[in-house]
Amino acid sequence: MGANRLQEFPTAIGSSGAVSRPEDFGELKTPAGTLAIGSTRTLQLFSGDVARPADNHTVIIEFRVGDVDAEIRRLADVIYDSLVQAPTTMPWGNRSLLFRDPDGNLVNVFTPISAEAIKKPAR
Repeated sequence: MGANRLQEFPTAIGSSGAVSRPEDFGELKTPAGTLAIGSTRTLQLFSGDVARPADNHTVIIEFRVGDVDAEIRRLADVIYDSLVQAPTTMPWGNRSLLFRDPDGNLVNVFTPISAEAIKKPAR
């Protein structure tokens, strides 16, 4: 990935909702919402120093998928250096793959597998 690594990331992981914009802005559109990715220049338009790149330690970006084990095989080359946790069945019934995006944010790709988790509506 090049200088616009955060804009390129959604496409690299295979999101069909990735929308590239000029170098200062990008969007990842999904049926559930839109994730905006802006440069520090874009953020200054809002109010100066509102965010610092690569400094988030509290947010996990989540994607619900049909088969997390298939996703790890598909994404292996893209996320190899940033893998945090291989697909693991969590106590609440999701099978979860955890890695970091180019800015260090945690990304959780998961599939509900327990009867209780499957009943929860997709958001």
